[in-house]
Amino acid sequence: MSVELQDKKSDKVEIDEDALDSLHTLPLSIIPLQTPGLKKAFMIKNARLESAIELFRDGGSGSGQVEPKELHGYFQDVGGALSHDLIILDRLSSLESFDVYSLRLELRNLDIGFEDFSALQLSEAKRAELTEYMRAFTRPLIQRVYGGDQSDEISDVGQIIKMMASPNRNEAMAKLKLLAEELNTELTEVPKFLERYGDIFLSLSYFRNCLDKIMQQLPPFISWMEELHSNYQIQNDRNQLKILKDIESDLNEISTSLVGRFEYFNHRSHDFWDNISADSFQSFQELVTAHHVSIGAVLCGLAVKMDLYETRFPNHGGGPVKRLEFINSEIRPGLQRIKDIEQRVGAVK
Repeated sequence: MSVELQDKKSDKVEIDEDALDSLHTLPLSIIPLQTPGLKKAFMIKNARLESAIELFRDGGSGSGQVEPKELHGYFQDVGGALSHDLIILDRLSSLESFDVYSLRLELRNLDIGFEDFSALQLSEAKRAELTEYMRAFTRPLIQRVYGGDQSDEISDVGQIIKMMASPNRNEAMAKLKLLAEELNTELTEVPKFLERYGDIFLSLSYFRNCLDKIMQQLPPFISWMEELHSNYQIQNDRNQLKILKDIESDLNEISTSLVGRFEYFNHRSHDFWDNISADSFQSFQELVTAHHVSIGAVLCGLAVKMDLYETRFPNHGGGPVKRLEFINSEIRPGLQRIKDIEQRVGAVK
């Protein structure tokens, strides 16, 4: 029996900001679909890193997930609307991550009629959460114009733009004009540069925040896996023992490579301020943007698996049988794909 999830009083569906802040959840409300009920659904990445449609989620009954091709059993194909939407969903399902920065790039290439790129923004709550990360990038800009360190008072790049638009000292105005000269642009164009500067470093802050969370989750998880090495049955099962060691090695290799990428980005950002110019910033912006999709993909895959581990084993317990079952069914599938992505693009130098 087909069902519609549509609110009959209104076709308008509010955008879920928490979903837009996520690496692995895409609110279908922002996608140009024709089936009203699908506007309340989400596309998510499951443990196998496959795309699924989540029709509902609640604490009691869990998550109602179906493959896109199964939607004919839940929605009527009124006027061919569902058939139209399935083509779009099939293209979306090929994406490796649903973070807003990957979506900005990927949705331009999918040819699905998406135009609302202004919707691909982090929520105000997430931007506030990233304040400490952003200060590392706003500090050199504030110091260059104001001399002193006022960056601790800055919580958003928007505040920097306002400060630069109305500098409160003649000395600051002179330095601002010098900055415009170094960027080979008009003083009136500096706010546009600041917006681009802020957005590129906000993306780095977002991904670094995601990485830091994963790096907190990984050591306890790997220790949890290593506890299985002492189990008698596993010690006598060389194949299973090798699988465990390979997974541990892969996770360490992937995370080490990711950390190296961010260290290189940090090094390049310092180079920009040491030799500031329009070309040096353009080069840095292109470097970071070129890595958005691959960083999003690797972080998304790791986040899905680590979050699932925290959910299934909140106290990091579980007997050997349950642990092995979880590792083989939820951690191992898709891990090689994550590793392959990171190996292809991890060497950024």
